[in-house]
Amino acid sequence: MEDLASAPWLRRLLVAALLAGLIVLAFEVLKPFIVPVIWAVILAHVTWPLHRRLLALLKGRRAASALVMTVVVTLAIVLPAIWLVALIRTELVAAYAAFTAQLARGIELPHFVFELPWVGPWLDELLARIAHEPGALNAELRGWIQRSAGELSGVIGGVGRNIAKLFIAMLSVFFMYRDGESFAAQVVRVLENSLGERVHGYMSAISQTVRAVVYGLLAAAIAQGTIAGLGYWVAGLKAPIALGALTMIAALIPFMTPVVWVGASIWLVITGHTVAGTGLFLWGLLAISWIGSIVRPLVFSNATSIPFLLVLFGVLGGVVAFGLVGLFVGPVILAVLMAVWREWMAEKAAGA
Repeated sequence: MEDLASAPWLRRLLVAALLAGLIVLAFEVLKPFIVPVIWAVILAHVTWPLHRRLLALLKGRRAASALVMTVVVTLAIVLPAIWLVALIRTELVAAYAAFTAQLARGIELPHFVFELPWVGPWLDELLARIAHEPGALNAELRGWIQRSAGELSGVIGGVGRNIAKLFIAMLSVFFMYRDGESFAAQVVRVLENSLGERVHGYMSAISQTVRAVVYGLLAAAIAQGTIAGLGYWVAGLKAPIALGALTMIAALIPFMTPVVWVGASIWLVITGHTVAGTGLFLWGLLAISWIGSIVRPLVFSNATSIPFLLVLFGVLGGVVAFGLVGLFVGPVILAVLMAVWREWMAEKAAGA
């Protein structure tokens, strides 16, 4: 009769249980750092060609190259953010003062605005409340902010809510530059032991998808921000550069761009510039929105063989599931599934 204490299957079961427990505990320990590390991986991967060139200039000194690249990437993130926050803060103060003055003078909208479905009756009711109760607008804004706070925090939370997470991400970027190549080679060797040579196809799909999403989002955001800024300038709005930069940031989040140019169009109509407001609305509808729909597919189709619709579903579903970092995680997951599907179809065709 087999001794239970020395049974091989029991030892394997205990080892598997111990390993599973360690993995669960390690996940709990590392969970607060997962999102910053994912951002670090994305930043390091996208800027890796620049790191390779700098490494060659520094004659293979990895620590020095990693330090320089980390400083450059950090400044590229922090400096524009500080400039934009300062600019928007200044313009918001001026916009609030102008809005308050306009409310004191009274708001008269064109008659066709009140005939618009859904929007017209809501504006009619809101203006009537403002006329009888000046604080009604502030109450309406507070209510809208409270209703939207949860959704906005969920979207923005993927980036990190404080300086500590940014520091963790940048610290991780440094080690990605310094040791990322050897670590990636180790990961590939481990995956080869379980998946075989097919792992190289999966890694290639991940790399192509991350680059395609980053380049596509940035190219579309820059194009939309530029086109929008031109429209704001022609319409006579103050601070068209700040509004264009705000539109560019909103373009990084799916379906958020209209929030800026529709709001600017409404403001122009409210302040009596009906022609300019209508023109800006049409410009946003026909130019700002469509430029993103043109640029993204072009970049995606040139950078990867994955269908644009699949990438779009990955972006939207990723944001819902994982927050802002899901912009990249979602398409990567679908890209790996697509690579598995194509490999399976190729094996079936070869065996037929």
